Amino acid sequence: MDAFYASVEQRDNPTLRGKPVVVGGDPTQRGVVAAASYEARTFGVRSAIPMSRAVRLCPSLIIVRPDFDKYRAVSQQVFAIYREVTPLVEPLSLDEAYLDVTHNTWSEQLGVSVARRIKQAIKDTTNLTASAGVAPNKFLAKIASGWQKPDGLTVIAPERIEAFLQGLPVDALWGVGPKTAARLRAHRIEKLVDVRTRSLDQLREIVGSAAEWLRDLSLGIDDRAVDPNEQRKSAGSECTYEKDLTDISRIRAEIDEMARDAARWLDRRNIYARTVVIKVRYDDFITITRSQSDAKPTRDAAVIAARAGALLEKTEAGRRPIRLLGVSVQNLDESDSTRSRRTVRDDEPRLPLDF
Repeated sequence: MDAFYASVEQRDNPTLRGKPVVVGGDPTQRGVVAAASYEARTFGVRSAIPMSRAVRLCPSLIIVRPDFDKYRAVSQQVFAIYREVTPLVEPLSLDEAYLDVTHNTWSEQLGVSVARRIKQAIKDTTNLTASAGVAPNKFLAKIASGWQKPDGLTVIAPERIEAFLQGLPVDALWGVGPKTAARLRAHRIEKLVDVRTRSLDQLREIVGSAAEWLRDLSLGIDDRAVDPNEQRKSAGSECTYEKDLTDISRIRAEIDEMARDAARWLDRRNIYARTVVIKVRYDDFITITRSQSDAKPTRDAAVIAARAGALLEKTEAGRRPIRLLGVSVQNLDESDSTRSRRTVRDDEPRLPLDF
């Protein structure tokens, strides 16, 4: 979807149309931009930047507080359209998904025809626009989907893959952030195709275990299937505070509550977690994470809170001001760490047990 949250707000409030609009928090209280209209983007305003910076870039900026219930409702409309076309829908977020349309309910032979019809259905149903990328694999489709926004449609046919790859910078690689891109450029790897000029051993020295993956993507190779049942890998919450936290008692209480909130999330879904992660951002924006894993998955709130609290002791909390805290649970598991403790009779089937 194009500038999803902002576009929904502009759709529902005609006075916002054609104006620089962002959805997000208060610029005086460390709010961040959740979404920016295309009018705002012409000023350099982008999602995830501090709202205070956005206002400096665009003094005429209009800020709208987010209404996630409304956005979820629109998202459900859009995903209903997707699933009418194919059961192979892999959500990435409220406003983005992969679809495998090799077989589709319209019996269309060309992916571009399916994309056009989906875009029109979204427009007719929600009065919003979406951009689509059509390609033989996820990596290429992801890049193509952002190529002609808004209301774009970019097709990378098999015979065009190499020409398309030749024009991409190295940070077009999915997962290559600013730091990795800087390391690659320091080794004169400026374009995506430059990755191919280095041996795997050389790439490993630069990017470690991601070397093989980067090499494949530089060749346009991505064999991942569209997985409609992909499980969520983590869950948690974080908070940016209006004033830096310095009181260690308050910091511990915040971590404890976030950990217990994550445990409640696990409990509602009847799943367990093996790993607890905390995130700490100091007042100078340096961000660290600490994690601890256990062979036995759990959803016990007291256990998760205790593990998060122990991780906090491995930081400089209480000695350095903190602007953000977060807790998440990872390595999710549907198995109970305490099951399988009973005795198995000789006449019972013996199954692998999870310890």
